[in-house]
Amino acid sequence: MDKLIEILSDLHPDIDFESEDGLVDNGILDSLDIVTLITEINDKFDVSIPAEEIIPENFNSVQALFALIEKLDEE
Repeated sequence: MDKLIEILSDLHPDIDFESEDGLVDNGILDSLDIVTLITEINDKFDVSIPAEEIIPENFNSVQALFALIEKLDEE
């Protein structure tokens, strides 16, 4: 999870990603951030996020995003 927090911190160094649970709902991550995030996750975690998984619920918190990465890694 540290790698994921590092990726997010590069996008928005002023946000406490460990406690924030409304990254999309609160407008912290916008569509460009999500595209960048997907690219970084693909590179660093060697998983591909399919279009149907690109929903706010999967990107609202570090925990949700990490759960998605783990799920995709197991497939």
